[in-house]
Amino acid sequence: MLHINDLSYRIEGRPIFEGATAAIPTGHKVGLVGRNGAGKTTLLKILSGELAPDMGTITMPRTARIGHVAQEAPGGKESIVDWVLAADTERAQLLAEAETATDPHRIGEIHERLADINAHSAPARAAQILSGLGFDEDAQQRPCGSLSGGWRMRVALAAVLFLEPEILLLDEPTNYLDLEGALWLENYLRSYPHTVIIVSHDRDLLNRAVTAILHLDRGRLVFYSGGYDDFEDARREKQQLELKLKKKQDDERRRIQAFIDRFKAKATKAKQAQSRVKALAKMKPIAAQLDDRVSPFHLPNPQKALASPLMRFENVSIGYAPDTPVLTGLNLRIDQDDRIALLGQNGNGKSTFAKLIAGKLAPLTGNVAGAKKVDVGYFAQHQLDELASGKSPYDHIHDLMPDATEAQRRTRLGTYGFSADKADTKCDNLSGGEKARLLLALAAFHAPHLLILDEPTNHLDIDSRQALVQALAEFEGAVILISHDRHLIEACADRLWIVRGGTVKSYDGDMDSYRADLLAERGASVRAKAAAIAKTEAPRAARADQRRAAADRRAALAPLKKAMQVAERKVDKISADIARLDKLLEDTEIYTRDPQAAQNASIERGLCAKRLAEAEEEWLLASEAYETASAAAEDEADA
Repeated sequence: MLHINDLSYRIEGRPIFEGATAAIPTGHKVGLVGRNGAGKTTLLKILSGELAPDMGTITMPRTARIGHVAQEAPGGKESIVDWVLAADTERAQLLAEAETATDPHRIGEIHERLADINAHSAPARAAQILSGLGFDEDAQQRPCGSLSGGWRMRVALAAVLFLEPEILLLDEPTNYLDLEGALWLENYLRSYPHTVIIVSHDRDLLNRAVTAILHLDRGRLVFYSGGYDDFEDARREKQQLELKLKKKQDDERRRIQAFIDRFKAKATKAKQAQSRVKALAKMKPIAAQLDDRVSPFHLPNPQKALASPLMRFENVSIGYAPDTPVLTGLNLRIDQDDRIALLGQNGNGKSTFAKLIAGKLAPLTGNVAGAKKVDVGYFAQHQLDELASGKSPYDHIHDLMPDATEAQRRTRLGTYGFSADKADTKCDNLSGGEKARLLLALAAFHAPHLLILDEPTNHLDIDSRQALVQALAEFEGAVILISHDRHLIEACADRLWIVRGGTVKSYDGDMDSYRADLLAERGASVRAKAAAIAKTEAPRAARADQRRAAADRRAALAPLKKAMQVAERKVDKISADIARLDKLLEDTEIYTRDPQAAQNASIERGLCAKRLAEAEEEWLLASEAYETASAAAEDEADA
């Protein structure tokens, strides 16, 4: 069990944890939730030993390994699969030692340990994890240095999953995944055999993959059994109970205070009034529930509705070079009230298609028709890094409202959730969620007819995501949505398009059927790849088995050989003693000079002769046993 005991921690004097305590049972999958800035990442760093608490302790099983995704993504010339395999340093060291070891006992120990840790199945397991995270067989052989930052973080995630630590710490792992990767991770974590603590704002992940919720709020931790929906229900009931108790207590306080105010000046009631004063002082007040509601998102509606279709694509192909189109055969239409989610793995062309819709990419062939002057708002996650670092949200709004007054600009920023101090904060100093809010405000500023949202929720907490769902429900324009957040898709999209096989087509099922199709497809693909890898690894495994068998044979012969050598040394020692005694007895003067010594030597010589006969018999038997076993081992090896 993992225990967090009376934990306290401050950053620049600001309390992050104050007496936080929790107990996490072994094997539980726990979702760590809380508002952005509450300290979730800080808690993971304390659990991993990266930070030391100001007070309190963390206790866990002594032999438990802690795994968390490395902050630095892999690079260099090493292949992706080799980098993941190298994460298991014990396996790598044992395999290297097995190539050079000569001692039969050590060779046997090495191969026994390799068998214990399933070393020979490791390549298949690493390939399975990488495949689930979106790396096909060819991609797994590419050098790590050829990947973008997001894909490198997937490799880092694959490495920690491959290690399978007893305590797995994950901080927003789906931020680097597409919907397909997020669904695979959800399924993987459900069957993970050890303890998991995962920081996530993905409601579906927290409902399907975890068995408990650890809520971080105002520096304290509260453990709830069940998924996120269960947590919300339990917390709501707890808040309602606390509000009832507070109202009851407030009523009692008012009643007591009224008695004190009325009778404190009367001598006949002075004693009772004083008693009420003491009772009032001892009454511990129940804390009021603070208003934690997030600022809503404001998406201005189009000033003028356009006739459908907004866009129609007829036999369109798109790409970045005429001879290598990314998508072909596009025959689709977008109406003025559509809510469309694009499904498909990263790299299949979702963002390329979004650029076509946004007018950032011209078609290679075919025709794009529809309404004239369609205003398109475009939000893409990578644009967070393109916000001018030296500018504040107010500066960005100033550029869009040059003729407005300062009050009008600040009022507009207020509708996006930016208070006076946040409005003047440089973008570099904004949180990820605040940057996402600003970018969404800029994308929707001109009241577009069509809003394209490419992974809008990566830096939003659950309540902010729900606020975005509400804003999209009220928005009267069309929406194209690319997201790994299944809850957002289910709540907002009424049509599903799948980007696969070099084209875009309508998907007739819902998200449940898509999830089932995807997992079945991934499972069949992974099994086929695992079988191929096992076949490739068979010669190596066979050679390893041969080496291990040879080591086992040598190890089995070792005791027989040692017994033969011990018997041989015993014969040599007794023979040496007899030779010494014979030399002594050859001196004829000893019989007259020291007859007793001569008698003793003669007796000892007789005993040594008897021991020599026994030793020679022992040596003959040991030699015969060793030679027989050695011959049998050679016959087995030849076979």
